[in-house]
Amino acid sequence: MPSYTVTVATGSQWFAGTDDYVYLSLEGTAGCSQRHLLDKPFYNDFERGAVDSYDVTVEEDLGEIQLIKVEKRKYWYQDDWYLKYITVKTPMGDYLEFPCYRWITDEKEIVLRDGRAKLPRDDKTHILKQHRRKELEIRQKMYRWKEWHPGFPLSIDALSHSDLPRDIQFDNEKGIDFILNYSKAMENLYVNRFMHMFQSSWSDFADFERIFVRISNTISEYVMQHWKEDFMFGYQFLNGCNPVLIRRCTEIPKKLPVTMDMVECSLERNLTLEEEVKQGNIFVVDYELLDGVDANKTDPCTIQYLAAPICLLYKNLENKIVPIAIQLGQKPGPDNPIFLPSDATYDWLLAKIWVRSSDFHIHQTVTHLLRTHLVSEVFSIAMFRQLPAVHPLFKLLVPHMRFTIAINTKAREQLICECGLFDKANATGGGGHVQMVQKAMKDLTYSSLCFPEEIKAKGMDSKEDIPYYYYRDDGIRVWEAVKSFAEDVIHIYYESDEVVCEDVELQAFVKDIYVYGMRGVKASGFPKVIRTREKLAEYLTVIIFTTSAQHAAVNFGQYDWCSWIPNAPPTMRCPPPTEKGTVTIEQIVESLPDRGRSCWHLGAVWALSQFQDNELFLGMYPDEHFVEKPVKEAMAKFRKNLDEIVNAITERNKNKKLPYYYLSPDRIPNSVAV
Repeated sequence: MPSYTVTVATGSQWFAGTDDYVYLSLEGTAGCSQRHLLDKPFYNDFERGAVDSYDVTVEEDLGEIQLIKVEKRKYWYQDDWYLKYITVKTPMGDYLEFPCYRWITDEKEIVLRDGRAKLPRDDKTHILKQHRRKELEIRQKMYRWKEWHPGFPLSIDALSHSDLPRDIQFDNEKGIDFILNYSKAMENLYVNRFMHMFQSSWSDFADFERIFVRISNTISEYVMQHWKEDFMFGYQFLNGCNPVLIRRCTEIPKKLPVTMDMVECSLERNLTLEEEVKQGNIFVVDYELLDGVDANKTDPCTIQYLAAPICLLYKNLENKIVPIAIQLGQKPGPDNPIFLPSDATYDWLLAKIWVRSSDFHIHQTVTHLLRTHLVSEVFSIAMFRQLPAVHPLFKLLVPHMRFTIAINTKAREQLICECGLFDKANATGGGGHVQMVQKAMKDLTYSSLCFPEEIKAKGMDSKEDIPYYYYRDDGIRVWEAVKSFAEDVIHIYYESDEVVCEDVELQAFVKDIYVYGMRGVKASGFPKVIRTREKLAEYLTVIIFTTSAQHAAVNFGQYDWCSWIPNAPPTMRCPPPTEKGTVTIEQIVESLPDRGRSCWHLGAVWALSQFQDNELFLGMYPDEHFVEKPVKEAMAKFRKNLDEIVNAITERNKNKKLPYYYLSPDRIPNSVAV
């Protein structure tokens, strides 16, 4: 009688093994096997990290194996099992691989197809078409869209992390408990003695050093030493943790009535301000989005304030970007003066601090939360709803969706919810952050997620004109590497544009993102359909780049740039100054966050800047969803390209006091998971 050798691999994460009964059935083109219990006498099967082999004997040859059914039945108590993959050696000596990489919970069963990626058009038999359709029907019941707040991209329909499908939960929920992690961070930073000292002001700038962890030769220490300097202020618009706002100024905004007399002493080329603008030497950062946003009122003992500044910057003869004018409100007038470098030292310093605080709010809520976390969740939900596991695009994208829905659900549960941790220290807590996302949705366009396009649209694309914009340089290199990889995979499975048009699952995926993620807003520019391989490559690059590189660029520098509180105040306790010549050092310190809020902020930026345990970085694909040699060759080429980028960045950063490494591929996690 024919005999098949079945090899079963159990995951290596905690609690991946099982003591339950496991049954297996083989289904081929010529027949089906009986249900076989996989069990070896006097042996503990399916232990964590184990690879176990079993002989399955059948009465007659089953033909080509199409499906494997795996059933788990309770032995003693509730015992989930993480199945990595199954391989089958046929009587003819052929090997078939059946990737799984999923949890089997309760007394459930799972049906697997072999690992060769297939488009809908490739499935000719009824059984394979039915399996494909049934998988999506089950997934669409599990992954449901829900509106968290009006105007937001839709998110997963789950109230808590434990409500999520087991496959997308964190392996260890404690590892992403925000309350626990923030408390641990504050303990590790030795600041927990100040945690509850709300309303208690610091004495002076030096007093902030009591909670500052001085780590020698790091960016955070350099920031502490140089944060007052104009070059440091300007540099952060290029290479800090929010390097996405600066744009070349083509015309001085009417709402910022700067005159030549005001800025003449800051200009170095003997040109007028208008001539400097024409030559491309003037830049602007406008925080208009914050205008009208309600400040945090959750603590009646502390009044908190927001501002919506406009900052004018200048490229000097050393090609450094420095500030030359700051207006702290959107409407010009006698009570909204334009602050200048030539003003009194504390006037100018406080104006810059207000800009840094405003930048922090835009960074956290728009750049970070909306444009990486919430957008990536949209991609994730749409993928699970519309792409079956056998689809090549599911196999391509699933590593970049790892834990994204889970981290966002946990954030809605503990961090950005009403009375969440965000309310404790941030002036945009208590609902302001919700208003900001709602306002920012109008600027969330498809083209703004296309990295090179967005850089060009802001007039920041010239390396000759702006030579020290490392975020741009490294980002474009990573974008091109990702795009090349996406093109290689697309050309393996889509032989023509016509095949792209015919892929109903791809088109349903794209439509889901447009309708639910972008709320069907035509102005978003998100495509409703994709008709060419070129457009598909760009679309997949947007997804992979956003979920990996873009998030890394704006997340993992938070401790570096925001741990020195005066450089990134999460709240301000006095209103913006309305006249010049009155600011004192005491007023500045009173404006900055109190001791308690400073500590919560420090714990937050520390926790958010840490990589996950067992982090998987860009190009690392330990779960072998693809089994075909051409795709594995494409992956090897991708890793080689990424290694070249790592080497170039490492070489550039040598001996730099301010190295830029956030877009080095060996520091870019595959997915949004923190």
